[in-house]
Amino acid sequence: MTDWQNALTRARTCSPFLARALDRQGALEALLAQGRLDEALAWAAGAGEGTDDVAVQLRRERLALATAVGIADLADAMPLAAVTGALSAFADRALDLAIAAAIRKRVPDAEPQGFAAIALGKHGAGELNYSSDIDPILLYEPDALPRRDRDDPGEAAQRVARTVVELLGKVTDEGYVFRVDLRLRPASEVSPLAIPFEGATTHYESSALAWERAAYIRARAAAGDVPRGQAFLDTIRPFVWRRSLDFGAIDEIGRLTTRIRDHYIGGQALGPGYDLKRGRGGIREVEFFAQTHQLIHGGRNPALRLRGTRASLDALATAGIITTEDAQVLGTSYDRLRTIEHRLQMVADQQTHSLPADPAALDNVAWLDGLADGAALVAELASISEAVGTRFDALIATYAPTGAVQVAERPLVRELAECGFDDCEQLAARIEAWENGQFRALRSDEARAAFARLRPQLLRALSEAPDPDRALLRWEQLIGALPSAINVFRLLEARPGLLAVVMRVLAHAPTLADELARRADLLDTLIDRSAFDLPGSVADIAGELRRNEAGDDYQRLLDAVRRKVGELRFALGVQLIEAGRDPLEIAAALSRVAEAAILVLGEAACAEFESVHGTVPDSRLVILGLGRLGGSALTHASDLDLVFLFSGDHMAESDGRRPLGGTLYYNRLAQRVIAALSVPTAAGALYEVDTRLRPSGAQGPIAVSLDSFERYQREEAWTWEHMALCRARALFGTAPDRAALDTIVACALHDPRDPAKLRADVLSMRGEMQKHKPGKGPLDVKLLRGGLVDIEFMVHYLQLRDHVALEPGLGDAVSALEDAGLLPQGLREAHDLMARLLVVVRLVAPDGEYPPPASREIVARACGLARWGELLDAIAAMRQRVGQAWNAVFGERLEILA
Repeated sequence: MTDWQNALTRARTCSPFLARALDRQGALEALLAQGRLDEALAWAAGAGEGTDDVAVQLRRERLALATAVGIADLADAMPLAAVTGALSAFADRALDLAIAAAIRKRVPDAEPQGFAAIALGKHGAGELNYSSDIDPILLYEPDALPRRDRDDPGEAAQRVARTVVELLGKVTDEGYVFRVDLRLRPASEVSPLAIPFEGATTHYESSALAWERAAYIRARAAAGDVPRGQAFLDTIRPFVWRRSLDFGAIDEIGRLTTRIRDHYIGGQALGPGYDLKRGRGGIREVEFFAQTHQLIHGGRNPALRLRGTRASLDALATAGIITTEDAQVLGTSYDRLRTIEHRLQMVADQQTHSLPADPAALDNVAWLDGLADGAALVAELASISEAVGTRFDALIATYAPTGAVQVAERPLVRELAECGFDDCEQLAARIEAWENGQFRALRSDEARAAFARLRPQLLRALSEAPDPDRALLRWEQLIGALPSAINVFRLLEARPGLLAVVMRVLAHAPTLADELARRADLLDTLIDRSAFDLPGSVADIAGELRRNEAGDDYQRLLDAVRRKVGELRFALGVQLIEAGRDPLEIAAALSRVAEAAILVLGEAACAEFESVHGTVPDSRLVILGLGRLGGSALTHASDLDLVFLFSGDHMAESDGRRPLGGTLYYNRLAQRVIAALSVPTAAGALYEVDTRLRPSGAQGPIAVSLDSFERYQREEAWTWEHMALCRARALFGTAPDRAALDTIVACALHDPRDPAKLRADVLSMRGEMQKHKPGKGPLDVKLLRGGLVDIEFMVHYLQLRDHVALEPGLGDAVSALEDAGLLPQGLREAHDLMARLLVVVRLVAPDGEYPPPASREIVARACGLARWGELLDAIAAMRQRVGQAWNAVFGERLEILA
């Protein structure tokens, strides 16, 4: 409850600084006594009016603001965020006015430009202390900074910087504005006070340290030439937010976190003298807790790139990186610690963080806060410190520097024997060759040292892999493809559980192993717990794909989408290997990822094309998905079966600076979309796109109008083309255009047909397919007789004959036909088992042959069975069941060979 009079009383009793300030500003005290906060803040903002001296103006504003905000804080009329926000906004204004005044002191009529202040720390985060230093970095552009003709740009910049520091920091009869600390600038021990933008950029791109990355999490272009300051921050963003985890930097962060306590040991003990900022369980531990996770994960997740501590904790919890409970406990603890810190500083307007050692002074701080005495304050802080400290202890344990790990010196042969390997002499020679120059990634001393620390874990993980020889070969392929392996080794050393996952991937999933060899940064995706969650809706995934740093750069967008889609597909593959998800869920998720990629890249390709050729009036692109994509059942090896269509008049012409006729326009645009989806870029390949199911097949144009498509389906389409439409879904286009396409498809599927001719066509097509595309191996449950293609042909025959169960998902269609009595019961079970097997074997045994013995249990478990033999028996039984259904539907015996 707001109690202004009580706040004023406590301020006058316990804070000599506020008592003097109130005495000097009677009008302001009157407004505060009446609770007229908005008017009080407005009075404070105008307190410097009536003088042309910027130094005097800012000091009067600062005193008035400190008074108004301090009393409002004590009265609980302003939450902590509003208090720190008001102080930070004033710091921005003060810096801005000081820079302008400093420039004009030398060049009176100049427009202030070419000189910027980058706010760091709490100022950058908008969380400035009640009585705080500010830690800006002052940057200048030599060609833009106003100066006299004879002045050297560097000298002019230093003159401006010195004037800014004096204007804000000098203590006069009016007080001071802010103490300015410039020690966070690059190479502060030797560098000038102001640094050219180019020099600062070079420093951060080449020689900056890990703590500087942490500092720039909260960096903000705060004053002066803000556009140039922001451009600088945009330039060095890759230095701060690295896509690939840098475990060398994380080692340094680990050292920083442990040094927080080591360096301030005197303020660690809870009680009088406790350091709220640096003590165990204090303010800095909360900030480092958030920042460490941000540095590790923010390169891949832009949603974590926040400046505010509480907002960052909430974002980390939302991303599943920390628990909601940790975010809540640390957040509320942080707010309370900051509030008590403000109370300490309000007493005498000093930048202090430590509880007074004197009992009377400690009681005074407690009374200012509204507590009974110093003992109550210490008791409350004890609880907070323990809650924060235990969580920070866990952080230190997780990221303690790996350099301290000592590797026992013992012969490699003995290590291998203890791990249970056979032929240890030969294997030892093979492993020693890795470090003797065989692999480029292991030629540096640092890489060999990192590998030496990892080796015991690696050997144990290899020995425990179901197929050690296969895992070892793939491991060699992985490190052989890396230009540097230091990050990989450090990551795996820091995450032993991840090493075991990697070994299973290398042992069981050649497709994923090949991807990992090409992109070692895919390991980073497995750090987040969210890697083992299914991706959300198509809209959610599309939103994630759009959240990148490409801006309007089309080529960078293609790279960004390829990277993110690759990460999602890899994570889904790992979920399969780990038996964490039903393969049918994985197939649906792979389909959503592909749809989102079509949506995002289709939009981008259209925008890029329109910038040159304009748009065709009342006409838009529409994309139809067929096959496994249409049925939401993609595997890791699936192509995208697409048909490109357009609405409107094909005779119309586009309105751009290089106009095209409608048909040519959309055929070129379709090629652009196909290229966006399929052409490899620096970030790798994405999808193979198959357009052979379009009207007139490979001989026809890539894109046709909806009218032409409708006419073709009504007058010319073959039976197999209408069968393909049974799994069709509109994936791209406006809602009206997609509805129009759905109507065309529905009409085609409801056309009356001669059942005898339909049956003959279907059986003829299946016979031709069997002749030209037989099954590849004993696990090719798609093409083998009694497999998924036979189910598909039965379903499509019945859908077209009876116009029922027109579901694009094959499994759903099977269930609907069972319910209608058109298919025998039990066929959905057969479909689901073989569909699961297909999804898994595309990763584990892409050639359709039996996987290595060690991988067979993984395949069985993914399909819901305990043992490989049970799986083979179940597949054989299901194929026989499909054969019986074929006989019931077509009256034709289907021979199922084992």
